[in-house]
Amino acid sequence: VQLQASGGGLVHAGGSLRLSCVTSGFTFARTAMKWLRQAPGEGLERVSTINGDGTWSHTIDSVKDRFTISRDNGKNTLYLQMNNLKPEDSAVYYCGFNDIRAQGTQVTVSS
Repeated sequence: VQLQASGGGLVHAGGSLRLSCVTSGFTFARTAMKWLRQAPGEGLERVSTINGDGTWSHTIDSVKDRFTISRDNGKNTLYLQMNNLKPEDSAVYYCGFNDIRAQGTQVTVSS
């Protein structure tokens, strides 16, 4: 199983980023996937989850009007579109499923 998250970076408040998670080694289209994040000194927080065929998703209230999870099963890739970013969104973002998660990608939002 391999997951590679990318797309993080440094942006100003109000900016946008699109995270990607390229996967291999398992049946992606049958696997519910999630994005998590961990800010410095904080615990791991599940941000958004999507089912295998992309027909259902759930995103936490604090970001649901700004973040959109999606997937391309033909490319075995998971996405997180993040708009109107805020400094409190700064964290390391991880993609994963069950107890498996990729190495994270850093998102830093300056005020």
